[in-house]
Amino acid sequence: MHRKCNPITNEFLVTKRTPHWRITEQTAENMYIMSHTENGETKLSPLFVLSFRLMAPRKLLEAQLFNRQYHSYEDIDNIPDRLRFCRHKLGLMQKEVAQIVGIARSTYINLETGNHNGFDKTVADKLSKLYNIPVYDLLDNYNRFIAVGQGKLIREHRESLNLGKRPYARTLGVDANMIRLLENERKQISLKSWEKYFKDRITL
Repeated sequence: MHRKCNPITNEFLVTKRTPHWRITEQTAENMYIMSHTENGETKLSPLFVLSFRLMAPRKLLEAQLFNRQYHSYEDIDNIPDRLRFCRHKLGLMQKEVAQIVGIARSTYINLETGNHNGFDKTVADKLSKLYNIPVYDLLDNYNRFIAVGQGKLIREHRESLNLGKRPYARTLGVDANMIRLLENERKQISLKSWEKYFKDRITL
């Protein structure tokens, strides 16, 4: 739907010689029907109230400078800049996004700077809904590994090598019980262990 903002014409200017326009009916949250009667003739006109936030000049300049780096969202290949691009597009500040998704402002800042060890899937889900983007766009390979299912991926990799748990564990240099726990999802693999044992072995 295309919206057009028209200037106020003389028809709506209230003077001593013209009658007042009055709200006759509210048809939607931001839509009203205005009316006035003149010389026995009633005239009707729609009124649409559009509200929008004003950005501080410093924040607006920051957004403009950042958006010059990318022509569209599809041009961005890293998570921090995807977050910044979407936030600027909505005209939100970091503290506002943090409040919406229920995390500390410092935590969100770390997400935008890439200064974090993991991206909580619940937070990623909330941000994907807020920014209207696929949740996987916000997950690095480690968190995709967790989201898809570490047990499923490790089991499929082991079975592709035709190995049981013990032989597979020996090839990795770990205890067979660790493989059992990971495949059964009874223990979540740490970022450090994923990087050491599976980062270069299992691709998503």
